[in-house]
Amino acid sequence: MSTAIAPKAQIPDVAGQITYAMRSMGIAPIPRNYELFYEAYIGSNPALTRELAALGNSATQEELDTIGAKYFPQHAGRVFDDAHARLTVELDGVLRALKQEQTTLESYNRLLGETCERMSSRSHNSAELLRNAIDMLTTATGDTMAQGEKIVENVVQRSQEMDQVRKELDEYKRIANTDALTRLSNRRAFEDRLISIFDNQLTRPTTALVLADIDHFKRINDTYGHPVGDKILATVASIIRANVRREVFVARVGGEEFALIMEGVTAEEVTTVCERIRHSLETTPFKNSRTRVDYGPVTISLGVCMASETADSGELYNKADLALYCAKNAGRNCWNVYQESMQKDFTKSWLIYKN
Repeated sequence: MSTAIAPKAQIPDVAGQITYAMRSMGIAPIPRNYELFYEAYIGSNPALTRELAALGNSATQEELDTIGAKYFPQHAGRVFDDAHARLTVELDGVLRALKQEQTTLESYNRLLGETCERMSSRSHNSAELLRNAIDMLTTATGDTMAQGEKIVENVVQRSQEMDQVRKELDEYKRIANTDALTRLSNRRAFEDRLISIFDNQLTRPTTALVLADIDHFKRINDTYGHPVGDKILATVASIIRANVRREVFVARVGGEEFALIMEGVTAEEVTTVCERIRHSLETTPFKNSRTRVDYGPVTISLGVCMASETADSGELYNKADLALYCAKNAGRNCWNVYQESMQKDFTKSWLIYKN
């Protein structure tokens, strides 16, 4: 009796297909790129799939890393690791070149010493000795200069490569510190900037923190959906950015919460900016140009605290947050400056942010 052996089920070679697709598009088959295309292949993230498809067949590594940082925050760490490794190699090359230069100069110095000793000896004909010494020094000097030129060229090349790595690191840091939706700085960048306020005691007295929160934003999301909410967030971000000077630090620090760090200002100047932002947002129409649906009005509440009122970054944030809470409690669509009396008049309740 014979036994038939059933053929094995055909299992699609997902890894092979993904790798082939990446190579055909000229994309380096490195792990972080593979992860992006794997997610696009299995269709678990439609937004990611659309963004990759929009790049077409001419995607650059920078564009891929931007998408990676957006959907996979761990990518930024990998990119930093890669850049750090490259920078280490370049630095090692420079150190080797400098060490070689040191060895060449030491040899040249030793030759000068030996020549000096020979010229001081009375056992040789002076003319012959001088001729030999000149020949030796000419050859050694020529060799040393040639070697020096090679080393200088090597160092220059390494420096250019290190500068390129530095630029890449700066760009990846910018990506890692940028909120993908609003293109403002994100929470990570904000925390670093907030701490740095207290590194400079000269500028601290004229530095202010402003926290801003879109009023009734949960209601907007619940009524019109998150895609509309995202568009409103992006518009609010652009309005805030347009109403402050270029050097003012602006970040999205939460779902609908923003932060501004202003330097070289008085409390009166800060409140003038807050009122400008509040009024500009209040008077901006939020309508769907196609359906004519009106999503507005959209308003914002703001809390202000001067760094001079606090001892550290944590206290500064808490006091600005309390001022924001008081603005919410006062009816929203307004700004408030921190005062000591707020501490005893109000007990913090996070429920107000959920209404």
